[in-house]
Amino acid sequence: MPSPEGPRVQRVAVIGTGLIGTSVALAARRAGVVVVGWDVDADVLAAAASGGGLTAAASAADAVARADVVVVATPIGAVPDGVVAALAAAPTAIVTDVASVKTRVIDDVRAKASAADLPRFVPGHPMGGGERSGPEHASASVLDGIVWVVAPAPETDPAAASTLFAWAEAVGARPVAMEPERHDRLVAFVSHLPQVASTTLMGTAADREAGEADALLLAAGGFRDLTRLAASHPSLWSEILVANREEVASAIDLFVQRLESLRDRIAEADAPGVESTFEAAKQARLGLATKPTVRSGVAVWQVEIPDEPGALARITAVLGEGGVNIEDLQIVHSPEGGKGTVHLTVAAETAGSTAAVLSGAGYDPTRLA
Repeated sequence: MPSPEGPRVQRVAVIGTGLIGTSVALAARRAGVVVVGWDVDADVLAAAASGGGLTAAASAADAVARADVVVVATPIGAVPDGVVAALAAAPTAIVTDVASVKTRVIDDVRAKASAADLPRFVPGHPMGGGERSGPEHASASVLDGIVWVVAPAPETDPAAASTLFAWAEAVGARPVAMEPERHDRLVAFVSHLPQVASTTLMGTAADREAGEADALLLAAGGFRDLTRLAASHPSLWSEILVANREEVASAIDLFVQRLESLRDRIAEADAPGVESTFEAAKQARLGLATKPTVRSGVAVWQVEIPDEPGALARITAVLGEGGVNIEDLQIVHSPEGGKGTVHLTVAAETAGSTAAVLSGAGYDPTRLA
């Protein structure tokens, strides 16, 4: 979808001031836009306003008054009513949402809103956030470089979609146009299924080793990485998964089939088959780590650093001073404490120079891929 010059967005209303809503507000304020917000929870609204990203309104209607864009960032169950109310209260505003499911939201809005208002509804989904919640964890940087899906409904005015597309880019995100049905199918695999897998793994380990006090002591970085999402907000994810239930159920079925296939290879001592499964997944993961601008592939270096304040800043500063661009970075803390392991992903053509820079600064890098 093109992002031509359209009407300038000067005032934004955010309905729902949790992590994403407040992060959107902070990014919009950073871009020089006036932001007014409202939340059904007065304490959450006060916390969001104290961060400087928005001015608290007395009501949702007051918040959307005179807004050019309204962002409905409530829990998914409240999104349709929030969108319908905003469309009615702000008759000239573009109204969007941040829900991670699009087709069900669109259907519900279509059933409740005036047909004359529907062209101003531009469904959206900024692919940011994580297991944390609440405005206290919000930051404008949450929007930096993230994909913001713009998924117009059939009734959406193309001009309204283009304006939202351009505005999402202006606040630091990377807008991507996508059909609502395709969005829901893809996020079922890359967002919803990981949540299901993480939660199931954590639940299985907790049940299986309930009487083993030392189980978590042995939990290595891989287990901690894979179960991080299990700390997510239960009611929020329950709503999301049920809203996208058909696509999520299909994704789970395919995941179970692959898991059963790998189980059979392991049980049959089929080492070459297990290795081929791992190799295929490894290559796919390395491709995922590659930005579109990195055509030659990537290299992954493992580096141990001390678990102390400033350690991560020092290694990134060393790489920056050495002219190395980091494509991706992960850090795993040792359960014993005292050290951590950083996985650095760089463009393949810079693998050698990266090693030289790290070694020259006293680090001992190990190449993983």
